[in-house]
Amino acid sequence: MRAELASPEVETITGPFLPSSVSHTHPQITNPAEPDKAPAPRRNAWASLTGQWAAIVVLAAACYFLISHFFLQSVKVVGISMVPTLQDSQRYLLNRWVLFFRAPHRDDIVVLRDPSDNGFSVKRIVAVAGDSIQLNHGHVFVNGRQLDEPYLAQATSTFPSPTNERQTFRCSTNEFFVLGDNRPRSIDSRVYGPVPRGNILGLIIR
Repeated sequence: MRAELASPEVETITGPFLPSSVSHTHPQITNPAEPDKAPAPRRNAWASLTGQWAAIVVLAAACYFLISHFFLQSVKVVGISMVPTLQDSQRYLLNRWVLFFRAPHRDDIVVLRDPSDNGFSVKRIVAVAGDSIQLNHGHVFVNGRQLDEPYLAQATSTFPSPTNERQTFRCSTNEFFVLGDNRPRSIDSRVYGPVPRGNILGLIIR
C-alpha cells in the first residue's frame, strides 16, 4: 500500500503568557526511501582495525627476521662429527649477535659455511689469525705447543688428511682453523684449510 503524507499544519497559539508570533509545527517525518548514512563510520572503523592488524603482522615478521638473522636461532645438529660434545639430532641455540662485538676465539664451537660443499657445519675453532698449526703423530700443535684437548673422547688421535703424513698450516688475517671433536669422522680444516671470518655465522650455546 502507498500512503501520502499531508503537509504539516501550522498552529498559532495566543494567550497571556505567549506572544502572538509563536508558532508550533508538527514534527517532520523522515522519508524512509532516503539511504541510511550510518554505516559509513562503521566502515571506517573496520578499515582502521584492519590496518592496525596488518601493521602488527608486519612488525612481528620484521622482529622474527631480525632476531633469527642477527641474534638467536635454533639449529639442529645432523651428523656425528662433534661427538661427544654435541649429539646427532639434538637442537641448540646459535648466538649470532656476539660476533658483531668480538672476533671468534679458540675453543668456540661455531656454525660455519663449509667450504667443501657450501653447506652448514658445526666445528670447534682451535687456532685464530696469526697462528701456525701442525698435525703430527696424532696430535695438534699450535704455535709449537701441543694442544690440550680435554673435550675429545679418550684415546682420540688427530691424524692429517689421508693424502698427507704431516700437515702444516698458517692462519692469515681473519682466518680460523677448525676441527670436529670426532676427528676420525670429521671433514674440517685438515681438508679445506683455514676458513675466512665471513664463513662463520655464530656460536653454539650449550
